[in-house]
Amino acid sequence: MTQFTKKAIMSAFVELLDSMPFDKISVVDIAERCKINRNTFYYHYPDIYALVDELFKTETQKIIEQNEAFDSWQEAFLQAVHFARMNRRAIYHLYNSVGSARLEKYIYDVTLSNITAFIRKQAEGLSVSEKEIGILSEFYTIALIGIFTKWIGEGMKQDFIEHINEMGEILDGNIRYTLEKCDQRRRPDKKP
Repeated sequence: MTQFTKKAIMSAFVELLDSMPFDKISVVDIAERCKINRNTFYYHYPDIYALVDELFKTETQKIIEQNEAFDSWQEAFLQAVHFARMNRRAIYHLYNSVGSARLEKYIYDVTLSNITAFIRKQAEGLSVSEKEIGILSEFYTIALIGIFTKWIGEGMKQDFIEHINEMGEILDGNIRYTLEKCDQRRRPDKKP
């Protein structure tokens, strides 16, 4: 019953966020939307910020548990921002409020996980350290989050998938190339 109620609260919150800014949503609004009383809300969450944190934690866990083997960094990134793309208005409202830091943390965590999984796959058969994988993962994650937040800030008007795929065509092979350079530094006798 507790999980059912929490899901109802999260769904009601996302629905409200789709129609109004985060700053305008109250616990009363959420309670009325999912037909519970305020005390039930407070039984599960101390405040709306805790609800946002759990919503993103839940979405993060879903994506990380999929542990997909991505064929491109574009796939890995688009999977990371899937929830945001499916809930565009809600994300836009959250981004343009005091909840933007929470949104950016969610996108960072999921993107880093997916990009790291992709880079590890690209590094198979090469002598590459975890530190090098981490540096490359963080670089791509931060760059992609910058692109994503710019897209949100500009009103999400551009076709985001098309934009990422165009970038993928331009940057195709760069991750593997960088990993091969790391491998060559470790094993100078190995020919490219």
